Amino acid sequence: MKIGIIKEFKTPSDKRVVFTPSKCAAAKKLFPEVEFLIESSDVRCYSDKEYSDLGFNIVNDISSADVLIGVKEVPINKLIPNKKYFFFSHTIKKQPYNKDLLLSILDKNIELFDHETIVDKKSNRLIGFGYYAGVVGAYNGFRALGLKKSIFNLPKASNLHDRDQLNAELLKISIPNIKIVLTGKGRVGSGAKEILDFLNIKQVTVYEYLNTSFNEPVYVQIDVLDYNERIDNRDLDRFDFYKNPTEYKSTFNNFSHVTDMFIAGHYYDKNAPKLITLEDAKSDDFKIKLIADISCDINGPIVSTIRSSTIKDPIFGFSPILNAEVDYLNSDAIVVMAVDNLPCELPRDASESFGEMFIKHVLPSFFNNDKDGVLKRSQMTSDKNLTDSFSYLSDYIAQ
Repeated sequence: MKIGIIKEFKTPSDKRVVFTPSKCAAAKKLFPEVEFLIESSDVRCYSDKEYSDLGFNIVNDISSADVLIGVKEVPINKLIPNKKYFFFSHTIKKQPYNKDLLLSILDKNIELFDHETIVDKKSNRLIGFGYYAGVVGAYNGFRALGLKKSIFNLPKASNLHDRDQLNAELLKISIPNIKIVLTGKGRVGSGAKEILDFLNIKQVTVYEYLNTSFNEPVYVQIDVLDYNERIDNRDLDRFDFYKNPTEYKSTFNNFSHVTDMFIAGHYYDKNAPKLITLEDAKSDDFKIKLIADISCDINGPIVSTIRSSTIKDPIFGFSPILNAEVDYLNSDAIVVMAVDNLPCELPRDASESFGEMFIKHVLPSFFNNDKDGVLKRSQMTSDKNLTDSFSYLSDYIAQ
């Protein structure tokens, strides 16, 4: 089997790759029948030479590969007909800007396997970049804190070579006596928590956080039932919340009244209660002055996330009084970090992690007749049609 590692052509460019040189070697060791073809790239965070030094072929024509694997959407004019593709298509939520991409995939008889649709039998995602979104998002939050308060000046994560350099920079700073709330206990939340723990910030319970004053920085990590409750006051599990979000109301104000910094790493359903409304943010007892919104749902659960920010310009301010963007250095501004492609700031580490997950959860299915159904569940298109699991997209492409 020939696996092609495609060049990322999307603009702005993405330096990440699913198979790094070391992961190609690891895959080859597990499955000697694999032949990797590496499409030459001057964008990728790993150079052509790093691949060729390990004996992998660098090519300009990738069309002889059986399976083509990338990260971001493949431009329509770069799609090769009658191939199997793995990449983030950003179509499964009916994103209007990628409708033509999905139509072209169908027209070209391409079998599409979206990284986001690779799940286990319980529909839990098996691969993703969320962990490094959490790592970089938390780092960027502390960078914003230092700039806002003029207490330290962390370099941009995108200017660092890898996670080791990022950790070295964090060791140089001291966090003031603040309270930090972190939402989410998935991959994103785990990555952010790792940064908090690396900084030796004390983790406390919900009760302690809400009811105790401290003389050191502390944080609490909370899940959906810590900041939502049923309207009828029944005490049910979090799966009920996921199933019936409209039957809940937010209690996040309990935290916003005592919090200085909010790191948002939760998953949000559009039908779920909002965490911070404009009315909340205008309240006299609303205390949050910095929000690192890793989840970055525009016009979603957090009123200050009015747009995404960029790696180049990651911080902006939001004035609840004006309900508008302002300079983040304004005294009344909530500082907002809402970069929506955070893993791109540490592309080498993020790529290594993603490749490890792909080798563990996906690659064996190429050789064991997909005995666990990983490929079948994730396949979106076949024979110029949507597969049954993704037939809900029919009206999307018909419009």
